[in-house]
Amino acid sequence: MRTLRETMNALRRAPLLGLLSVTTIAFSLFAFGLFGLVALNIRDALSKVEERVEIRAFVTEGTPVEAVAAAASDVDHFPEVQSAEVVTQEEALERAKRELGEFKGVFEAEFLPASIEVHLKPGYRDPVTVGRVADRIKAYDFVDDVRYGEEWISQLYKLRNIAGVTGIALGLAFATVAVIIIGATIRMAVLARAREISIMRLVGATDGYVRRPFLLEGALKGVTGGGMALALTWLAMQLIEQYLHFETAFFDRRTAILGVAFGALIGLAGSAFAVGRHLRRV
Repeated sequence: MRTLRETMNALRRAPLLGLLSVTTIAFSLFAFGLFGLVALNIRDALSKVEERVEIRAFVTEGTPVEAVAAAASDVDHFPEVQSAEVVTQEEALERAKRELGEFKGVFEAEFLPASIEVHLKPGYRDPVTVGRVADRIKAYDFVDDVRYGEEWISQLYKLRNIAGVTGIALGLAFATVAVIIIGATIRMAVLARAREISIMRLVGATDGYVRRPFLLEGALKGVTGGGMALALTWLAMQLIEQYLHFETAFFDRRTAILGVAFGALIGLAGSAFAVGRHLRRV
């Protein structure tokens, strides 16, 4: 209770410095939040593209439908497979006419072979796994050809890996800059109360007694700044959707709470570092 009272008194004595600290934390985390929002939407976009990964096994003409259906049922039980469906010649023709309407006059029933269309489970759509499943399907005697866009899948995963590594590197850079700026701002608040700390030490106050109000103050500033950063990020998303007509995803509740908690952690760490450094000099 005493710690909270002293913290509130300190904030009232230096409201402008407290506002500067909160604003610095807010804008530092806002920059980090914007980057996180971009990374989230890139990941979602790649996931949607990844859902289109499929294997198509073309069947030799004249193969009994029962044999094809039995093979599809067998493939459907592969641990990597989400679904395996038989596409007859008639269904393939109707699909081609629907998707390529301008060329529907050139298609004939015999033009497109029957096939087994295979969709893989999430987590099993990488080039190695897709290639392994395709090789197993090729083992069926009546399978004439298997296609799954090998080059396209490889390029997709290269892009995903590059985006992941770049995201981690830039995220760490943004977080480091945010910590440095916030730590410097909180250090200013500690230095502004240097005389008070010195007096407290002279009358016998322990380091823990001196630290507690500053740590609580840093955590409160971090939570406030984190909340402001979250609100600014949400506002930025709304403006992007309104003026650029991009449909974007926002952080889920768990991620939003973690973001505010990260602000509190940064504020706490910055205060602990600044106070500890000052106490060593007193």
